[in-house]
This record gives sequence, structure tokens and C-alpha cells, in this order.
Amino acid sequence: MSQSSKEGSKVASWCKKYLLEGQQLDEKHAEKVLNFPVNPTFADYILIKYRKFVAVLIPFCIIHSIWWATAFKHDFFQYYPDYWHMPVTMVVGALISGMTAEGAGAVAFPVMTLVLHLAPSIARDFALMIQSIGMMAALVCVVFMKVKFAERAVIFGIAGAIPGFIFGVHIIDPQFTGAQKKMLFVSIWTSFAFALGILNSQKKRPTFVKIPEFCAWKAAILLLTGFVGGVFDAFAGSGIDICMFSTLTLFFRVSEKTATPTTMILKGIVSMFGFYYRAVQMGDISEIAWKYFTCTIPVVATMAPIGSFLGSHLHRQVIAALIYILEAASLVGFLLTKPTWFLIFMSVVIIACGFVFFQVMAKLGEMLMKYIDPKIGEDAKQEIEEKEELHLELEPTNLSFA
Repeated sequence: MSQSSKEGSKVASWCKKYLLEGQQLDEKHAEKVLNFPVNPTFADYILIKYRKFVAVLIPFCIIHSIWWATAFKHDFFQYYPDYWHMPVTMVVGALISGMTAEGAGAVAFPVMTLVLHLAPSIARDFALMIQSIGMMAALVCVVFMKVKFAERAVIFGIAGAIPGFIFGVHIIDPQFTGAQKKMLFVSIWTSFAFALGILNSQKKRPTFVKIPEFCAWKAAILLLTGFVGGVFDAFAGSGIDICMFSTLTLFFRVSEKTATPTTMILKGIVSMFGFYYRAVQMGDISEIAWKYFTCTIPVVATMAPIGSFLGSHLHRQVIAALIYILEAASLVGFLLTKPTWFLIFMSVVIIACGFVFFQVMAKLGEMLMKYIDPKIGEDAKQEIEEKEELHLELEPTNLSFA
């Protein structure tokens, strides 16, 4: 074999491993894909064979049809000359939100506060508003594609996040200045990047597609995680995604292939509640946030489902790399705003504390794995490995929707 052929083979192998890994499907649907009917009906084609295409098409058609009808009636197009910044930004932001455990607020908040110099409250509200569209579109995509997610984490996460958001928006948010909120956002997300680095440094660690041996105390941890994430959402529009992803992967040792769609679904539902609470119960969303929102809807309705589809095929290390780049850009953007030395010092302290916290969480997760009965752990690990292998083999190693 020639040198060029070997290099081409290595590139093809790399692309297959990292960009075309395949989806991790729900067990029942994996069996349906494997045993596709000999004489399929129209429903079989829609719900099994071409489900990926339909999954992206459903939210795309529904949201776009509503938006275009409303846009023509109320002339949303007049806002674009002054409010084009976020539609352009969300081409990338919505794609990343669909691909990773992060919501679109992870892109929107730093751009609006650090680049456009808008108040954090405006950025927070816009993040909640646009995530209620983009993440819910991605949610429909994930559910329809039958991608595996942790149902209990979603249920208990929501149960904790709703009171957490209400408590945070009334009690915690008013305690911080705009500059402090920017610092907190950047610091928390940088800590999350460290958590992901810790996770990816653990080679060949045993993982589960769901929380092993679920019980009351584990439900309580998910509830507390949701509450803390809801508080973070209350001042930054993001947080529940960081908290739940870290808890699932570091502490409960759930696979990232399960944790990512889980946080995506959770983030979409919590964002919808946050949007409702700010718009209806509090009624003080700014006009600027509304105009950015109306201009950005068609972009996120398109890019978030596509990102969800692409992300379900990517290797976890590719997803992690995207998050590292995003957090590094946010940290640099924060420093370019020339914050006070006190804020820089507090940011370093928070990042350091976050690093220690996530290290402890990872160690506790390791101890938890050893505490589980060895036979149950080995059986579960073997069963999961077999299922993951089955799920990934069922998926074509190309990006066609067939």
C-alpha cells in the first residue's frame, strides 16, 4: 500500500471514529431497526427507516410556518437592520446547543454581555426565550429519533429546577451587579470545562446508559442538582445543563451519549418555564430581548435540530473539544472587558473551587462504583457494552437520513 493510501485510510478511520460514531438508541427502537418489516407500511418508513429526516422536519415545519405567518402580519423584518447580531450568532450557538450539553445561552449570554454590552438581565431573558424554541425543537428531534436519555434525571431535575428558578430570580439575582453576573457566568462555565476535562482523562471507565440501582437518595441528589441549576438559570439563563451533566457523568457514571440528550431535554423544558415565568408572572422582559427573540427564531428552529442530529453521531471527545473552545473564548472575552482586579480574583477563586468540587464529585463517583455489588456492576457494564455496540452498529456510518 502506498504512503498516500495509508494516510487516506487513517483519515477515513479518524472520521469514522470521531464524526460518524453512530447513535445510541432506545432498546425497543433498536430492535425495530434491526428487525425492519419485510413488507413495511407507510408508518414503518416514517417511524423507523426515515425517522431522522422526519425528526428534523417536524419542529422545522411547525415553527417556521408559525413564525413566517406572524412575521408577515407584524413585519418582523423591520427589526433586522438593528438586531441582526443574534441571528448571525445563533447560527453557531443553536448548532452547538443541539450538539452538546450546553444550551444556546452559553453562546448568547457572553456575546450579549461581553460584546454587545447589554445588561445581563436582557441576556438572561433572551437566553431563556431562544432556548425555549431551539432546545424544544432539539427535544422533539431527540425524542422522535428514539435516542436514549435518562428519564428519571429529567423528571427529578425539573422538579428541583422550577422552585430553584423562582427562588433564584427573586432572591439571588437581585444581589449581584451586572459585572458580577458576567464574572459568575464565565467562572461557572470554565469550571464545567474542567469537569469535562476530568471526565475525559479517565480512560476506559465503566459507564451506564441509566443511573444504576436507582433509589431514594439518588432521587434526592437529582432534585438538589435541579434546584441549584435552576438558581443558575435565574441569573444567567444557563446552569441546569452544567449541573445535571456533571452529576450524571461524574457521580453516577452515566455515558455522555445518554447525558447529552438528557440535559438537552431538561434544558428545553426549564427554559420554557423560565420564559413563561419572566414574561407572564413577572412581566418585565425588555423590548430589546423581544426584538432579538423575534429575529432569531427561524435560525434556531433550523440549526438546533440539525445540531441534535449531528451531535448524536459525534464522538464524545469531539463534543468536549467544542465546549473547551467555547469556554476559552468566553474567558478571553471576559478579560478583554477589563474587569476589576477584585472580579478577576473572585473568578480565579470560583474556578479553583469548582475544579476541586468536580474532582471530589469524580472521586465519589469512583467510590460509588466500587460500593455497588461487583457482580451487578460487571453484569450491568457487560449488558451496556453489548447494547451500545448493537445501537452503534445499527446506525449507518454516514450522515444520510436513511
